[in-house]
This record gives sequence, C-alpha cells and structure tokens, in this order.
Amino acid sequence: MSWSLIRRVVCSLVATILMVPVLQAQQLAPNALPTVDRPFGTLRDQAVLQQAWLKQRLDTFLPALMRTHGIDMWVVPMREYNEDPVFWSIVAPETFAARRRTIYVFFDTCAAAKSAVTATCVERIALGGTSQGGVFQTRTSTKPVVAAVGGRQAELWGDEQWQLLKTVIEERQPRVIGINRSTVFAFTDGLSSGELQGMTAALGAAWTSKFKNAEDLPLQLIASRLPDEEVFFEKMSAHVWQLTQTMFSAAVIVPGQTRTSDLVWWWRQRVNDQGMGTWFQPSVSVQRQGVTSEQLGADPVIQRGDVLHCDVGITVARLNTDTQHNAYVLKAGEADAPEGLKKALANANIMQDISITELRPGRTGNEILKSVLEGMTARGVNGTMYSHPIGVNGHGAGPLIGLWDYQDGVPGRGDAKVIPSMWYSIELQATTPVPEWGGQPVRMAQEEDVIIGADGKVRWAFKRQDRLFLIK
Repeated sequence: MSWSLIRRVVCSLVATILMVPVLQAQQLAPNALPTVDRPFGTLRDQAVLQQAWLKQRLDTFLPALMRTHGIDMWVVPMREYNEDPVFWSIVAPETFAARRRTIYVFFDTCAAAKSAVTATCVERIALGGTSQGGVFQTRTSTKPVVAAVGGRQAELWGDEQWQLLKTVIEERQPRVIGINRSTVFAFTDGLSSGELQGMTAALGAAWTSKFKNAEDLPLQLIASRLPDEEVFFEKMSAHVWQLTQTMFSAAVIVPGQTRTSDLVWWWRQRVNDQGMGTWFQPSVSVQRQGVTSEQLGADPVIQRGDVLHCDVGITVARLNTDTQHNAYVLKAGEADAPEGLKKALANANIMQDISITELRPGRTGNEILKSVLEGMTARGVNGTMYSHPIGVNGHGAGPLIGLWDYQDGVPGRGDAKVIPSMWYSIELQATTPVPEWGGQPVRMAQEEDVIIGADGKVRWAFKRQDRLFLIK
C-alpha cells in the first residue's frame, strides 16, 4: 500500500471519528428525543400549555372571585426579586421575575356598571411590566424616546410609577381597592412594607381609605385549577408512581449495599435527567425489627426485612406533586410481607378513606380534621392527620387540615374553607403494633394527591397505595 493511499485511509478514519459527535447531536436534537426521556415534552411544549392555562384561569376564576370578595379593583405592586406570592399565578411561563417595579391592576368593569359578571369583566393592566403574552394591557411612561438607550422607550421609574397608578385609579373610580396584606396567610401578604409606604404616599388619604385586605382573593386564585390542568396533573401523578416503584425495586436496591442516601440521589438525578424539577429534597427512611431510629442512624444500609418509606415530589410546568410510599424488603424465602405490616398499611388506608369522605368544599380545614379524628377513633386507628393544598406551591394555598403537632386544629390557617377546583395532598400516618415484630409499633406514613373537581367531587389524582411494594 502506497503512503498516499495510507494517508487517504487515515484521513478518512479521522474524519469519520470527528463526525460521530455531530451525528449524535443531530440524532439527539431536541425535537427528536424519545418521549420516554422527556415524559412531559420539551420546555417549549410546556410553555404553550402554561400560557393557555394562564389566560383561561384569569378569564374563568378571577372575575367571580373579585365579585365574591367585594373587591372591584385589585392592585398588586412588587419589585424585582421581591415578588408577591401570587406573581407565579398571574404571569407567563417566560417570566421569572418582576421588572424594576411591576404593578398589576385588575378592575371589575362590570361591577362599576352594575352588570352581571362575565369572563370579559376584569380589565388587566400592567404598569412597568409586559403584557405577559397579551394577557395584560401595558401602560407606559409618557417620557420621550431616549436615543442614549438605543431609541427604546424609557421604563417607568420611582415615583413616576405611583403617579401613573394614581391616574389609572382616578380614571376608574373604584369603591374598594384590594391589597395583599394578611397576618394569617403568606400567600395573601405579598405587599411589602416599602411598596405599601410608596403607594400610600402617592395616592393620598382619599384613595388609601378605600384599601381592603384582599385575604381570600389571592389565596383562592392561586388554589384554583382548570380541568385541562387536572389532566396534566393526573399524568404527573402516574409518573411519580412509576418512579417510586422503580426506586423501590431490585433494579435500584441491593440489600446489604444500598444506603438510603443512594435512593435520595437516584431520585434527584432521575428527575433531573427527565427534564423535571423537585420542590424539596426527597427523603428515604427505614424501620427495622428490634432496632430504634437512633440505632439506625441518618443513612443506614438497607437490609432484608426492612420497611422503607419515601417522601418525594416533582415539579413540571410550575405544578407540584407530593407523594409518600412504603415498601418491604423480602427476607430469604419470603414471598410477601408479614400480615402485621400489611395491617399497618391497611390502617393508613382507613384514614385515607375517612379523609376523602370528609374533604368537601365549604368546610374549613379544622372542621375536616375534627371529623377525621373522630372517624379514626371510631375505627380504632391510632394516627395523625396533616394534609395541605398543593398546586403552584407544594405546600399550597388554602386551609390546612392539621399539622403533625397541632391535632386540635390550626388557628387561622385551618379556618379557611375548601373550594371547588383545588387540589390536596392527603398526608397522614397510622401507627400499628406488629405481632411479627414482637408488638413493635410501625409507622405507615402515606401521602397521595387528590383533585377536587368543579363539581366538588373528590378523586385520587392517580390512585392510592393499598399494597406494599415488595423488593426481592
């Protein structure tokens, strides 16, 4: 073989090797990835859904909520990195922070005209912010175009924004101005002291005398979910089940080698690899016959005969899940978990059944908690109830149904009422002595998300765990 031929062959091989990454990149172009790698589509796909949900939610829920709570103008001012908690429920998916200052104004034009509420009643205005994909009308400064900033219109700044707000208010003459200030719910306390001070000084006594704490208005707007979002949430919940069943299986766990921290980071990595997020650090814990939690330590090696528990969540398209599942690591020769452990899970299921029955729109969290605890006592179940709303926030807007250390009711936060079209995490635990473990108490903590439909009916977002996952 001649040297020239050898050079041509070598050059051809090098060129082929160098092209491999290019070919791989082409094969793995974003729109060509298998859906199994991205179960909820691309970020762009999700943004299209979120934008449609945003407009529909503001059209569907906001007019009726403003009318219900007697607020004909709702003013929501905030500054960059000090956003009001309601911010992420009223802005587009491409928006990650407020501008230098953003003031959102919502005005019920139908209330002013004393006409029936409709989807088009509420005027939505952004002062110092964008239209959020056409959802808001923008009102900008009257300052001239400034060549020094590239010919762009200068943004509203400082007192100029408050003066424009005053103009907007004077044009509309609202009777009641809702502001987000509360001593009970963080979700309705988004108006910072500095913004309140600036707004009060600019508007004067005549308009500030019309201020009313919005209280339940932002709380219920954040909590309210659409039927289309319910469908998406069902898919999220089903995917969480798929992930927990994989995590609690021989595909991931090797008894005698795998630590609980290995599962925690398996979850974090798998969720990240599939294009999702999580709103809290997952946890995995162990209960073992004849061994205390102190003896197990913070990061035990999983052994055969262990009861495993996880608390996990995912975040997709600004929506969150919250799930707790339980598993049993089979001993040599076992085909199923001991009956006592299955009974422990069944007691937690009884609590879930009672909770689903008692969770109804119009009832307060404290009323529901009282009924659930009475039902548990009647059924001979020992446990605690600590459920919470879920949705845009993991610990979502709405009434608490107990806290683990407040089983007599939660003042304030438990006094709010459940509404239709909201979601809940039914979170609880039942503690049961297990005969096969010498009467040792075993705690079965469960958490499954439920959907309260527009009709008030409650259903599992996917299903609830009534059998321990078995690890061979």
